[in-house]
Amino acid sequence: MDVCLQKPDESVNLAAELLIKHPVIMKKFTSLSAIIMMMAMAFTFVSCDDDAYIADTLWGVWQGDMHVYHEWSGTYYEAHESVIQFDRNPNSYAMGTGYWIDYFSDAPWDYFASNITWSVSNGRIRIYSYEDDTNFYIYDYSLSDNYFRGTIESESGDPMDFRLRKTASPNWNDFDWGWGDWYGYSDPWYSASKSRSGDAVQEKPVRHIGKIN
Repeated sequence: MDVCLQKPDESVNLAAELLIKHPVIMKKFTSLSAIIMMMAMAFTFVSCDDDAYIADTLWGVWQGDMHVYHEWSGTYYEAHESVIQFDRNPNSYAMGTGYWIDYFSDAPWDYFASNITWSVSNGRIRIYSYEDDTNFYIYDYSLSDNYFRGTIESESGDPMDFRLRKTASPNWNDFDWGWGDWYGYSDPWYSASKSRSGDAVQEKPVRHIGKIN
């Protein structure tokens, strides 16, 4: 079983202080092993099973509104729905990989698709999105086998409350990673100043969490 090391609690600190201030009490310990046992209590161990349980429950596909919007060329485009898959790493108790798809109805692109890594630490969920190089943090949440709701915060934008439901998995091989088949931005596979069609391009959109004012 995995364990996490935490700071000593107040009761153990008090016991250690009594041993120092009252040598009579110390004399009652007849062996070095007893003293070592007493001092070892200065550290408490708690199970990391909570993080593992959260990771197990996350495992699957979730769909709903994550309040994502993209900023590009002075214009804001709001995603009307997001789909996120959490795939658990069998060699690690609370982390894994997955996919995050944002769908749009009024943007130059139909969707934004990104590979992700994710982890759970002390109950807090961190998601790293490769295609836009962004970290997301989820906290103050409730999670069941069917619903996932809480607060999400990115490196840019405001914290937002979200609500997702667990669904079946789509075919991830159907997606071109990034902004779909839209090539109106520069990417590392092509010139910084030319698109795949050879036309001049602008920088890629910036992804945010929040509401468009």
